[in-house]
Amino acid sequence: MASSAVQIVGFLLSLAGVSATIAATFKVEWRKEAQGKHRTYEGLWMSCSGTERTTCEWHLSVMKLPIEVQATRAVMVVSLFLSAVALIVSTVGMKCTHFMDNMPETKSKVAVTGGVLFVLSGLLTIIITSWYVSKIVETYNSSHRLQSREFGNAVFISLGGGFLTAVGGAFLSCQTCCRNRSSTSKISNHLLSTTNPKSNYV
Repeated sequence: MASSAVQIVGFLLSLAGVSATIAATFKVEWRKEAQGKHRTYEGLWMSCSGTERTTCEWHLSVMKLPIEVQATRAVMVVSLFLSAVALIVSTVGMKCTHFMDNMPETKSKVAVTGGVLFVLSGLLTIIITSWYVSKIVETYNSSHRLQSREFGNAVFISLGGGFLTAVGGAFLSCQTCCRNRSSTSKISNHLLSTTNPKSNYV
């Protein structure tokens, strides 16, 4: 019962993390630039600029994008793909579902596999977002100070989403440790009961 609760908590955390990662991937505020009253917002898929009213344009040519945008977009898509596979796999392997009920050991391994995929997805998101932030800082340090450059809200959402996804995957994966401890405890109790049998002598 406790293992099932851990699975549910891990799945919900991962689901929240994946939702945040999807939102961050398609948000336009990955990088903000300001020069006077004119502001520019650059995302992975489009950029917006203007003063009081902003106009947005899709990135039509991938080759013309900065390398950090190309790499971040590709890795975020891979991360979301892994998360999608992890959602399917972990749903099949969780104890609260009725898939593979006749194969409990295999079902448990499937759930752990889903957890590992969640962890990989979360780590990919955190690594690529951190690298993107480092590139923004590097660009800012080498640019003209009159033009302010900083990272936007999407960066924080992406880091939070990656963290939740990884933590949720860890919860799904750690059920093996809990099960092993439980089985070890049962074996030790059984050995103690056999080595020290109760005797009723008068």
